[in-house]
Amino acid sequence: MRTERRTRRWTGGPVAAGLAALLLAGLAACSDGGDGGKAAGRSLPAATGRDALRGVCPATVTLQMNWYPQAEHGGLYHLLGSSPKVDAGHKTLTAPLTVDGRDTGVRFQIRSGGPVTGFQPVSTLMASDPSITLGVVATDEQVAQAGTHRLQAVFSPMDVNPQIIMWSPQAHPEWKTIADIGRSGATVLYANGVSFMDYLTASGQLHKSHLDGSYDGSPARFVASGGKVAQQGYVTNEPYSYEHEVTAWHKPVAFQLINDTGYAIYPESVAVRPADKARLAPCLKRLVPIFQRATAEYMHDPAATNKVIVDAVKRFNTTAAYTAEHAAFAHDQLVKYGIVRDGSNGVLGSFDASRVAKVIGLLRPLQARAGKPVPDGLAPDALVTNEFLDPSVHLS
Repeated sequence: MRTERRTRRWTGGPVAAGLAALLLAGLAACSDGGDGGKAAGRSLPAATGRDALRGVCPATVTLQMNWYPQAEHGGLYHLLGSSPKVDAGHKTLTAPLTVDGRDTGVRFQIRSGGPVTGFQPVSTLMASDPSITLGVVATDEQVAQAGTHRLQAVFSPMDVNPQIIMWSPQAHPEWKTIADIGRSGATVLYANGVSFMDYLTASGQLHKSHLDGSYDGSPARFVASGGKVAQQGYVTNEPYSYEHEVTAWHKPVAFQLINDTGYAIYPESVAVRPADKARLAPCLKRLVPIFQRATAEYMHDPAATNKVIVDAVKRFNTTAAYTAEHAAFAHDQLVKYGIVRDGSNGVLGSFDASRVAKVIGLLRPLQARAGKPVPDGLAPDALVTNEFLDPSVHLS
């Protein structure tokens, strides 16, 4: 059961380039931003108080992502300031970790994942690369990897998983839910190995005989079918790209969030290796509240950070085009569907232990069936913790 969040994601005209082009893009020559990276080192006033991280956190805090820059993680990119150094070869962004225009005294590097890392799960990358301080990981990946590469999440930028199953409302006006698709017998395209599909079939909402696991991110089959097939996607991506960027379609799609089917994972939480937690605890006590505040700031005013994100994707020279309009749409979807919102306890970025326990319970039989059993006695507090959060930080 593969658990990484994104399997292959293209939009619009660049789709036809395919996976090979994405992988080749990772070999592109290294380059800085237009100012040669000088802006990233421009002198900033020093942060004070709890925002001062020098000597408390590693000199460079490295965050491993599972895809290219995108609005879903705007709060984290917000901490890079306006002019991070762009390494187009390694697909990284690096800058002084900046809070309210002040230098916290450490550098912040965000590394792209997905095609850049051969689609390896972040938990696997962190097990083999000690230079990674933090990584983003979904609850289902944590459960699947608990016996081999366990991670503990300390902050959840998104409270709701943005993954969807989508369809054409013109071709299927009677469909309102994923279960309706299952009852119809229509084909569902998906990337083979995604964990939520095992759940949807085990729960009877979809049927294995109707699934096609050959989806590679291209809109070609959906378009060719006239929207008669259903397909996986993201509420922050496909509804925009199919209406505005996929020239052969250019109309809306309908969808249901996977979250609303009962598969309520935390999609991409910031996590540490358990072995590093004690050493990093003094840093996390200051850094995690900064993550919370930056996320709230981004959600209230995304424009400057979206500009950094769009510019980075352009400089990375990927086939996954990301426009300012697309980033703005994604941010609006985060708001509209409550993807980014306060946790059940009213704290931004927090975890609900009962929700994590439910995910463990859902995945235990599925993992056993796949020959990768979940460790006996695995408890929510082995996978998530709220101990470093500032309970006074709220989105609303």
